[in-house]
Amino acid sequence: MVASLKGRGISDAAVLTAMSQVPRHLFVQEALRAQAYEDTSLPIGYGQTISQPYSVALMTQMLEVCKGMRVLEVGTGSGYQAAVLASMGCIVFTVERLREIYQMTNILLRQLGLRGIHMHRGDGTLGMPGAAPFDRIIVTAGGPEIPRPLLDQLEEGGVLLIPVGERPRSQRLLRLRKKQGHISREDLGPAIFVDLVGNYGW
Repeated sequence: MVASLKGRGISDAAVLTAMSQVPRHLFVQEALRAQAYEDTSLPIGYGQTISQPYSVALMTQMLEVCKGMRVLEVGTGSGYQAAVLASMGCIVFTVERLREIYQMTNILLRQLGLRGIHMHRGDGTLGMPGAAPFDRIIVTAGGPEIPRPLLDQLEEGGVLLIPVGERPRSQRLLRLRKKQGHISREDLGPAIFVDLVGNYGW
């Protein structure tokens, strides 16, 4: 899997190391574990998926994280993205809306003994004001707009990575940077993600 990621342009050594260390097969349904390291998304139940390895690696590389950064993840899902970020030394605050997914993933992350991951169940489009500000924010679901609370909770000099589009399952991946209170926007290309649901979602 890691060799494939290198071949597709993933060059961040820390990202590649984390992807090699996190046991992806434990984050998928048992019946699908033979496919865990293939470059494809897989269902995890309740209409949700675990993103393909390339998407996880690419978004992590685009997030430009460093050890010790406080990262907010909107949409915990399987917990794989959070595990990769934690393996890179980040302090991860992750929000999941669905109770069943939250319970399942919380148990798994505890069993794996991953430190530095703080899970919360709620509306991720509202962020986690009590833990803000964040050096980085990554949204792993696509919505119609950029949630204002996330911009407010982004630290000065911080980066927000989010898929945004006018139609469900059809977005552009945006990277926003906050500098002196001003937000700059960079379009990183087309993306297809599960729907972002919440006050600032669908």
